[in-house]
Amino acid sequence: MRRGVIQRITSRLLGFTVFSLAVPLVFSVADGESIWWAYAIPLCVAMLGMFGLARLPNARSAPSDSLRRREGFVAVVLGWMILVFFTAMAFHLTGAFEGFAESFFESMSGYTTTGATVARDVEILPRSVLFQRCFAHWIGGMGIVVLSIAILPELAVGGMQLFAAESSGVDSDKLAPRIAATARRLWGFYVLLTGALTALLMVGGMGIFDAVLHAMSTTGTGGFSTRNASIAAYDSVFIEIVIMAFMFVAGINFTLQYRALARLQIGVVVRSPEVRLYTLITVAAIFLVTINTYVSGPFDSILTAFRYSAFQVVSIVTTTGFGTYDFDLWPDFSRWLIVILMIIGGCAGSTSGGSKVIRLYVVIKHATSQLRLLVRPRLVEPLHIGDRAVPRETVESILGFYLLYIGATLVIGLSMTLMGLDLVSGGTAAVSAMNSIGPGLGSVGAAEPFADVPAMGLYILSFGMLLGRLEIYTVLVLFIPHFWRRG
Repeated sequence: MRRGVIQRITSRLLGFTVFSLAVPLVFSVADGESIWWAYAIPLCVAMLGMFGLARLPNARSAPSDSLRRREGFVAVVLGWMILVFFTAMAFHLTGAFEGFAESFFESMSGYTTTGATVARDVEILPRSVLFQRCFAHWIGGMGIVVLSIAILPELAVGGMQLFAAESSGVDSDKLAPRIAATARRLWGFYVLLTGALTALLMVGGMGIFDAVLHAMSTTGTGGFSTRNASIAAYDSVFIEIVIMAFMFVAGINFTLQYRALARLQIGVVVRSPEVRLYTLITVAAIFLVTINTYVSGPFDSILTAFRYSAFQVVSIVTTTGFGTYDFDLWPDFSRWLIVILMIIGGCAGSTSGGSKVIRLYVVIKHATSQLRLLVRPRLVEPLHIGDRAVPRETVESILGFYLLYIGATLVIGLSMTLMGLDLVSGGTAAVSAMNSIGPGLGSVGAAEPFADVPAMGLYILSFGMLLGRLEIYTVLVLFIPHFWRRG
């Protein structure tokens, strides 16, 4: 691994961190807050690090060719950790959270678009902190999309090459001939989507501050809100429908969104097997939860049951985490169906978390193929997604992903029970972290913050957020000794 290249990468990542802190700093100064210095200090430290690393001899003499695979892994993880650490430093200096563990957890939850919070009362947080939390969602959401397009498929991470193969990667869809050009177009489209949602929320009665922050949280599928009751605080059917529609769209892989909305190529979305399964899962879950909460739950009207069930299902399957009702009060069938939706998540290449619908699709097809092989052992049946054959190594990568995913979730859940959480709370806290959801069940449910989780537990959950958001392989490969050997 080339030291100079890593130094140059780190310098550039610190430069982006400076930008991510400069925006809330400007907001804090403009808003007349006295805590503006809390953003200025880590910003200056990041700036010094940026210029210092850039001027080191190794960095200046490093080759300017493309990243090697090992350097790519380091760059991905390092980028997330730098952003999280410096934002955590800013949160800690504002005094908004009790300790650094809480600040680190809140920052990681923001950039990984998890939306879990340790704040017992978000409405008393400084406005700049509220802004920074949602801004982190917005940056992290598009950040994972760009990684999904530009880096993860090339690194063969966790089956993400399927995203590149299913009419949605740079090489396959020719969205732009260069990754940088593709990223600029996607960022531009992302800004337009966020602006459109902001305008619609203002039409629905939100003030501009709340509208901008909820728009950033929605397009980034994060879930941080400016209200303790989340979207329920507005009690507006119009706002719920608008946010629900944008959450559902945000769960579709981003270049398909671009093709459908910017280029009006609706057929590309309609023909996508992943989008079809994603839609089927969402519609079926809404139907089942509506019936269950009407027959056995708290609602005495089928329309009321549909209103709250539809919003919660879309919010969870897209891993946004907004709430209009505490689903922990629902019947057990609906509660555990919600947990299953947390695990499935949205489409690959979207801002959503979860294990991704495309992986579920491949596993289902692989399982049915294995059943047919029991009957006809000589059958040769390549696995296809639409009209594209899926390479055997990709199927093996996905099966390995699920093994690591289940193992990591169990270890984190077990760790949470050692921290004093009960089985349901600890288990769903692990699911929440690994799938970038936010709320779990029990003491970490939709109406409860993570404030009672000990500091060590917050760090463990933060690691789970990073692990799940970066497709597991990207992080775990750094712990293999062979990764750091020369050659």
